[in-house]
Amino acid sequence: MSRLRLDLSISLDGFAAGPNQSEKDPLGEGGTQLHEWALGLAAWRKPHGYEGGEVNASTEVLEESLENLGAAVMGRNMFGGEGAWGDDPWDGWWGDDPPFHMPVFVVTHHEREALVKDGGTTFTFVTDGIESALEQARKAADGKDVAVSGGASIAQQYLRAGLLDEIRLHVVPVLLGDGARLFDNLGGAEVKLESTRTVEAPGVTHLAYRVVS
Repeated sequence: MSRLRLDLSISLDGFAAGPNQSEKDPLGEGGTQLHEWALGLAAWRKPHGYEGGEVNASTEVLEESLENLGAAVMGRNMFGGEGAWGDDPWDGWWGDDPPFHMPVFVVTHHEREALVKDGGTTFTFVTDGIESALEQARKAADGKDVAVSGGASIAQQYLRAGLLDEIRLHVVPVLLGDGARLFDNLGGAEVKLESTRTVEAPGVTHLAYRVVS
């Protein structure tokens, strides 16, 4: 069976997004700092249509994070916004050509027709919980892995449910002080992790863990 992988950048004090997330500032105040390590890499720039970029110790980590992925799941806030969709629903943060290039299953309380975007990304909105979203994602992935693309709340739900197989964290040396903390709200879940990799790179430390059942 395909693995369910969590792959997120976090601050040194454990936040996956800064405070006061909004349509204008989807990662919250200071949240863009969490991804600067990747944005300058040639391995990130080339798939997004940009030339140039760096090659460093993060290159292999980033390339590996994109390998063998067939589908993704995310929370409603990660897609964009909150609450009911309304009569003219917003298409989220990701624009006409989202970076996923695969089926994405959005866990939400509000029904909505699937949203087909350029580049192979289709957002399917799942209203019957995280296990249903994972089941649909695994079917769509056809044997490849499934990524939990965020945000913190949906990651916590999969961790509490014991459904995650692997956690990959990219720890950036900034202190956000507030926002969406990744490992809050675990409800006393007993989570055992086995370290499988540590990579030091410019502006980030990459950590990988296997979730021990």
